[in-house]
Amino acid sequence: MLNTTEWNRLRYTIYAPFYDAVATRAFRRPRRIALGQVDWEPGMRVLLVGAGTGLDLPFLPHDIELHATDIAPAMVKRTAKRAEALRRDVECVVMDAEALSYPDEHFDAVVMHLIIAVMPDPQQGLAEAYRVLKPGGQLCVMDKFQPDEQPSGPGRRLLNQLTSALATDITRQAQPLLTEAGFQIRHDEPVLMDGLFRALLAYKDAPSKR
Repeated sequence: MLNTTEWNRLRYTIYAPFYDAVATRAFRRPRRIALGQVDWEPGMRVLLVGAGTGLDLPFLPHDIELHATDIAPAMVKRTAKRAEALRRDVECVVMDAEALSYPDEHFDAVVMHLIIAVMPDPQQGLAEAYRVLKPGGQLCVMDKFQPDEQPSGPGRRLLNQLTSALATDITRQAQPLLTEAGFQIRHDEPVLMDGLFRALLAYKDAPSKR
């Protein structure tokens, strides 16, 4: 299988100079919808996992403590540059989503946009998100998913061997992945391409009383 941590680091280093040209316009509305589902409060500590070039930054509140990680140094550099241009204070770090170096129960919210379908081991990545979230913390997801009620057929699984190496996995299902990781899904909304892309908001344990 070519979808490995090392391969993802290499290919996203290659994609970095062209990433904004592809992802900025197409995903502006889906990002806004996904982040609009979160119950934001001043002072929240928030982690962007797989932040890419920082395209989520314009849609995030200014009164939060913001951390951003990505596996590719070239992507982290661009996130930091975008944060500076937007006059945002963002702690940008090169880090593997499947092995976060943050302590347990450290964040109020974790944002995972366009990364669950890319990670070699999404179960491990979601387990890490769950670990670093406080009880009642929120997980904001936006990605492409196979319908939950429709397992992938042989043809799709065969095509996935190519797409997962070059771009993205096309066989992953949102609700099974999130619920297996322990999350409780509160909102699930189609946002692009007739529901291929969905925005989900989930909680670690029960939602906290705010």
